[in-house]
Amino acid sequence: MKWLKRTGLIILCLPFLLIIIFILYEILGMSINHLATKQQTEQLQTNLENEISDIEIKDVYSETGNTSGTGNHVDCLTSITFSTQMQESEIKNSMSKHYTFDDWSCFVTKTDDGDYLFYLNTSAPFADNIEGH
Repeated sequence: MKWLKRTGLIILCLPFLLIIIFILYEILGMSINHLATKQQTEQLQTNLENEISDIEIKDVYSETGNTSGTGNHVDCLTSITFSTQMQESEIKNSMSKHYTFDDWSCFVTKTDDGDYLFYLNTSAPFADNIEGH
């Protein structure tokens, strides 16, 4: 009779245990996604500083989440605004060993202020995380 009570208790507690495991998994995924965005931003800033000698970084922005607003996915977005005497083509050439420019998820453009904006948007490690819904 004791084994029947124990089995019933396990069956009753199992849904709550599975819900807790799922929530912890989502929190872990969110943490790893934010860490990936931070590393991406730091790496981009380091690459820019190493490749462009006269760079002056004006603004650094990063975001983790569904940046496009379409679909259920998580992105790692980094955009850095900077100034330099280099031309856009020279910037692309020097950064092309680190990044593949596609004019959608990775590009360099000149702003109205005469500065440059480097935009990088990649998929997060946990792309189907709750943060993208």
